[in-house]
Amino acid sequence: MKIVHVANFYGPNSGGIKTTLHNLGLGYQKHGHEFYYIVPGTQLRREETQYGIKISLPSVILPGSGAYRIIRSNRLLRKTIAELAPARLEVSDRFTLRGLGPWARAQKIPTVVFSHETLRGLAARFLPTFLPQHTLVNWHNRGLASRFDQVIATTQFAAKEFEEIGTTNITRVPLGVDLVNFSPELRSLELRNELRKGNKLLIVHCGRLSPEKEPQRSLEALIELRKRGVDARLVVIGTGPMWKKLREMAQGHPIDLLGYIANPKKVAAILACADVALAPGPLETFCLSALEALASGTPVVASKSSAVGEFLNIDAPIPAGAVASDNAESFADAIMTLTAIDRARIEARNAALALPWEASVRKMLELHNIPTVGENAPMVATKRKLSAA
Repeated sequence: MKIVHVANFYGPNSGGIKTTLHNLGLGYQKHGHEFYYIVPGTQLRREETQYGIKISLPSVILPGSGAYRIIRSNRLLRKTIAELAPARLEVSDRFTLRGLGPWARAQKIPTVVFSHETLRGLAARFLPTFLPQHTLVNWHNRGLASRFDQVIATTQFAAKEFEEIGTTNITRVPLGVDLVNFSPELRSLELRNELRKGNKLLIVHCGRLSPEKEPQRSLEALIELRKRGVDARLVVIGTGPMWKKLREMAQGHPIDLLGYIANPKKVAAILACADVALAPGPLETFCLSALEALASGTPVVASKSSAVGEFLNIDAPIPAGAVASDNAESFADAIMTLTAIDRARIEARNAALALPWEASVRKMLELHNIPTVGENAPMVATKRKLSAA
């Protein structure tokens, strides 16, 4: 089976979507399928990667997004997909790529779309209060579900806004985590001491520094802990539109902003050395960086208004993490409680073991084996192969 995945907001510094794409590609190929992924680039380019065939199309930078790109020409995008003649089409953008659904249906190509965001949360945060937010969100979600054969939600949190309007083609497919490259075995006393710089407790925040993820909450929590006499240091991994603001906020506090780290092994080692990882984003529908922390044996404190609590086993006798209200005091309370639990690191790893990427891949392949529209894409008139730039 030939599977094509299209994603905007994919780039050198992107996180969750890129990780998802790469791991699905590895899994599909392991099961004998062809995988192509079409993403924004600076020019037309085709290249073989370990994840599949990567096709980059000319794109434009989305203003205010922190250098995220979107494909410039939907016409070229549709032409490229048609030439590939996929058996299944996956889409990872509910906004700029929603038009692919009706087009693919006309070509008899079965489709799935990933709902990576909670639209209700985004609307509440960014739309003016005088607008009928609830009505607009339901309208958009009904339209999205009608345009694609299946909508993929990664958590119950993400699925809820579709289920409440009676969507019948919503499927839950939890994402996975790399259990090999993120491991408690990477915990190094030497690196830990280097990162702590003499402080006792090491806290890490890993993720994109953008307003909707509220990374400032991690800095506020560290400042609150220091006020309480807790000898803690915060290390922040990532970059984004809020970098400058956070750098200014960190002045005078034991907070290190490391920026984007391209080497995933270095990120994994830092996560394994931490006592606690923070995931303060209130709108997170999955948060792969939180899962990577758990796989590294590091418990997580997350916003209680996000989906992260679904895999922290917070009601278990020994949880893998904790959830907190969206304020510094609550996060500080949760950090202090979590660091007092002896077996929290063991339970963190156990929680991650329940979410291997292989399970995600198998669930997607089960879904793709349902002939919703047709078994194969039709042959197109042109046989010209996309040339590399």
